[in-house]
Amino acid sequence: MRIAIRGGRFVDPANGIDAVTDLFIAEQRVAYLSRAPDGFHPDREIDARGLVVCPGLIDLCARLREPGQEHKATIASETRAAAAGGITTLVCPPDTDPVVDETAVVELIRRRAKAAGFARVLIVGALTRGLAGEQLAEMAALKEAGCVGVGNAAKPIINTLVLRRSLEYAATYGLTVFLTPGDPWLSAGGCAHEGRVATRLGLSGVPVAAETTIVARDLALLAEIDVRAHFCHLSSARAVEMIAQAQAQGLPVTADVSAHHLHLTELDLGRFDSLAHVLPPLRSQHDRDGLRAGLASGVIAAICSDHQPHEVDAKEAPFSDTEPGISGLETLLALGLRLVEDGILPLTDAIERLTAGPARILRLETGHLGVGAVADVCLFNPHHVWSLEPHTITSRGHNSPFLGWEFRGRVTHTLLAGRLVYEAPA
Repeated sequence: MRIAIRGGRFVDPANGIDAVTDLFIAEQRVAYLSRAPDGFHPDREIDARGLVVCPGLIDLCARLREPGQEHKATIASETRAAAAGGITTLVCPPDTDPVVDETAVVELIRRRAKAAGFARVLIVGALTRGLAGEQLAEMAALKEAGCVGVGNAAKPIINTLVLRRSLEYAATYGLTVFLTPGDPWLSAGGCAHEGRVATRLGLSGVPVAAETTIVARDLALLAEIDVRAHFCHLSSARAVEMIAQAQAQGLPVTADVSAHHLHLTELDLGRFDSLAHVLPPLRSQHDRDGLRAGLASGVIAAICSDHQPHEVDAKEAPFSDTEPGISGLETLLALGLRLVEDGILPLTDAIERLTAGPARILRLETGHLGVGAVADVCLFNPHHVWSLEPHTITSRGHNSPFLGWEFRGRVTHTLLAGRLVYEAPA
């Protein structure tokens, strides 16, 4: 299908473009900008006046719950929710059931994502077999099957020698290693940030040191091994400082932050609000401000949703007994735009952290809309005010602490490789 998107504010940070112009799509790719050549006859025209036209969003971490937890969500349901949020590419971590340590699981996820057709699903393979942290996974086979990297999700690798061997093996095959820092002893049983709020509520705390001690260990190993590493879901200001120092020393390390950690703090636990139960936990305002500063400076290259949909029962128990996680696909763009409202980032930088930034981490050709690029496109109305309510959520998981929040900026169209996969109701 040939599509003409006319009169929108075209924002493509990777190519340094921010201008009102037209975009023309043919054969799944960006064919022309500004002016179509003679003979271009679109099958569909989209009036984008008053809208922002940008690359489709790339989410570095979204648990789709399939295979293994289909009672929470499915690949079809969550990729449909992604399309509604302007997301065209999702990265699935390896902690499915069964774990992504065999090529058959990779093929299963890819096949079901292709059948659903709403978003492109990329897969991080397991760093160790069964994520047990004991034996190395067959990384060569996982790379051959199409995995974009390897990691151990939130499962810690306690044995430092195993971690070192894993990093060396990944380096051999040019794989990016996704690291989620968390000390299993310091954080064992914890469900909230170790601070005044946790003490007042009588909740077991997770200290900042649970994150920073592992960041320090991993950086010490990475200084001796030539491997690309990406730190997932930083939650503390101190961790941002450590990553910044490592980058200044030339280490090939990157980092992301979940959208909710940029807006919420330990104070949002309120009176045991289980919807705010996440791991790593919501930390202090000082930490939130440090994460925002790291994002603004570029130390943190991407914002992710860390999407974890749950059924209702998973959040209906005493706080410490509930399952951690937020359903975040449909608020990813809105929370990024709120950073613009708060003066943390200009619009082009906010979009860059949701598109080109993640694409560089994954070494993808997407994340931009230059001529010849795959036509993954998001259109949104930056002035549309809406409220997040259960009935407005496409995801099977309604577990969001942002329920009732008012946002500015709503997706109107999402195109995946030139195909319209979402259009907001009139």
